[in-house]
Amino acid sequence: MTQNWGMTIPFTDRSLADSQELIAELPALGYTDAWSAEVNGVDGFVPLAMAAQWAPGVRLGSAIVPVFTRGPALLAMQAATLADLAPGRFLLGIGSSSPAIVERWNAVEFAKPYARTRDTLRFLKEALTGEKVSQRYETFEIKGFKLDRAPKIPPKVVLAALRPRMLRLAAEEADGAITNWLSPEDVRKVRAEIGDTELIARLFVCVSEDTDKVRALARWMLAAYLTVPAYAAFHDWLGRGEVLRPMHEAWAAGDRQAALKAIPDEVVDSLVVHGDAATCRARIQEYVDNGLDTPVLAPIAGGEVTITQAVRDLAPTA
Repeated sequence: MTQNWGMTIPFTDRSLADSQELIAELPALGYTDAWSAEVNGVDGFVPLAMAAQWAPGVRLGSAIVPVFTRGPALLAMQAATLADLAPGRFLLGIGSSSPAIVERWNAVEFAKPYARTRDTLRFLKEALTGEKVSQRYETFEIKGFKLDRAPKIPPKVVLAALRPRMLRLAAEEADGAITNWLSPEDVRKVRAEIGDTELIARLFVCVSEDTDKVRALARWMLAAYLTVPAYAAFHDWLGRGEVLRPMHEAWAAGDRQAALKAIPDEVVDSLVVHGDAATCRARIQEYVDNGLDTPVLAPIAGGEVTITQAVRDLAPTA
């Protein structure tokens, strides 16, 4: 279907320790990529370190690790470690994350997210080559940092980017852009901002023909994400500002149930892939046809099939 076909690891219905068997199966199924995440479950690096051993040859990426919750040098060290474990096939995905994750959960000030992301990117691109870095950036200063063991092949660095300014930064200074919660049609608008830069997107997929059940599950996920300021602004830019306004107003008023009911079916169906496996694969192909280089599938538990079966049914070789 496409050169790259990714899967999110570990799987939502099991621990990392219990994910080994299915992760090891990914290459035979045709998956080229395995991407982690970092919110409030597993961290972004350990699953990739394990997958480097369990699924040799698969490209590994973090989507994403926040630039605020680790110091720049620690981030470089962790990236160098993964690059050493998986030479030439690790991509470091970084981003600003959100105020909830950065401030409320990690007790770090969420200030100047664009500048902090840009500065971290510039530091990493230099530090990961093994050069000694002494530099004052807008949001921090580095004094004499040098990796003790720089990776033979510096990893690519890709940025979480939702709107034009960050997308352009990804195109101009990074090795790719990561986005999220968009429709196949939205891909064209994002692509227009980044030119030929690699575009990566996590796609939430529920293999189920029970439309009402899927929409109920998806509304909770959408409300949790689309009320985050960065995602609200993203969908304003994509043209959904007015249709999502009732949800935002109800959420701000503390009425969660009203907020969920206010999300139109057509928005759910645009942003979450669902149906039988063949329908889901065809929908994912629409993203690719519109310019998505690397779909990263995230199977949602609760469909008619297990996560294991969904991973197999959604594979390129299915």
